[in-house]
Amino acid sequence: MSGPTLVIELAEAPSGAVLREFRSLMVGISSRCEEERPGFFDVHVPAGRLGIEVGREPFPSPGFGGATLNEELMALFGSDPRPAAEHRPFLVYLMGPGAGDEDVFAAEHEGEAEAEAVLGFRPTHAVNVSACCNDAVDHRVTALLAAAVMDVIGGVANAELADGQAPLVAGLPGVLGVTDDGYQVLGTAEFLRAWSGRPGFRLVK
Repeated sequence: MSGPTLVIELAEAPSGAVLREFRSLMVGISSRCEEERPGFFDVHVPAGRLGIEVGREPFPSPGFGGATLNEELMALFGSDPRPAAEHRPFLVYLMGPGAGDEDVFAAEHEGEAEAEAVLGFRPTHAVNVSACCNDAVDHRVTALLAAAVMDVIGGVANAELADGQAPLVAGLPGVLGVTDDGYQVLGTAEFLRAWSGRPGFRLVK
């Protein structure tokens, strides 16, 4: 993926009823939703549906005496014809035994004893929430989309941390623990919502 990814660790495979709720969430929250296999969704998520406002950035332009591109378009057309960049592409998918991407799941969860001690369980499955773009808005949408998925499917968020981020997250609500010498944080949906609201919030790509 070209953007950030969050992993939701699960203690057991989701039931059929939970998978139906998961599907309903993805269909309802998306402007475009394709289910490539049960639990694997290729979606476009309007940022506004997660409470994030996305406007048109004022791009500088060499024409019109330094007017912005927005102003030039307004002068030419009477309005800015470009759509707001609010529909963000994502892959959101369940993986693990019997679900798909078993080898990827096994590779990503090898040698996770420290994380398992914090979780209190050994993950059997996971949901990846992977952004296909890497703008600032994609980091916030990733966090809030993962939180929405957790509201339905449960689990614990597993996020990589950049240098110096561990002290910024340690005191936030919903943090279960910081592991891997400060390069991994485990937390609840509440944690993701709190963290994403902090100034300068950014996930590790």
